[in-house]
Amino acid sequence: MNLISANLNVMIKACEKASKALIRDFGEIEKLQVSIKGPNDFVSNADLKAEKIIIEELNKARPNYSIISEEAGSKLNQDKKNTWIIDPIDGTTNFLHGIPHFAISIALKNENEIVSGVIYDPIKDEMFYAEKENGAFLNNQRIRVSKKKSLEACLFASGGKLNHQIDLLTRKSGCAALDMAYVASGRYDGYFQNNINLWDIAAGIIILKEAGGMINKIDLSENDNVQIKASSSSINEKMLEKLGNF
Repeated sequence: MNLISANLNVMIKACEKASKALIRDFGEIEKLQVSIKGPNDFVSNADLKAEKIIIEELNKARPNYSIISEEAGSKLNQDKKNTWIIDPIDGTTNFLHGIPHFAISIALKNENEIVSGVIYDPIKDEMFYAEKENGAFLNNQRIRVSKKKSLEACLFASGGKLNHQIDLLTRKSGCAALDMAYVASGRYDGYFQNNINLWDIAAGIIILKEAGGMINKIDLSENDNVQIKASSSSINEKMLEKLGNF
């Protein structure tokens, strides 16, 4: 196994602990009580439970770190330089409809840079993780972005609404975190979306970069309305040309 930092180890353990409750709840999806959070966006008991477990685990190890989380919001602690960015279930709609494509996402921001990230798919038991200058991994195996050079041979992921039709072979999976992880591991060749939230993509930013991918500059002080354009380095310019003002 590759050497990982104490912080990344804490993040992985928090994902694993929260995932046990998520898997149980996913198995009893019909019994979940759901409250409306917004149009096409639902929050479940499972979401809140997973978030509570993750925050408790992270706080145990690093009680002074600040937190940005989808459900709990932002909390500034004594250590304002280090911030956990948490999405307890990315792909909530998939989860609530019994579709086994969702993930837990945890990132660590130091100052204005994501320095480590974990994306865990508990159903497939796939743990994607990375740290700055230490590479990107899937279940202890090094991952890299694809090397395809022709857009016609590529598969892209997206979500939300686009301003115009994009002439690229595109899929919508409903889970931005896994879309990013899949680009990092070469399953997808690129990912683009408007109006995404920071917690959906924060962990994916460092995983993608460490896998050799390219990503547009993202203002980490903004929690919502983020635009993302990410891909392998070999097709980045061509993808951006196709996207235009998407």
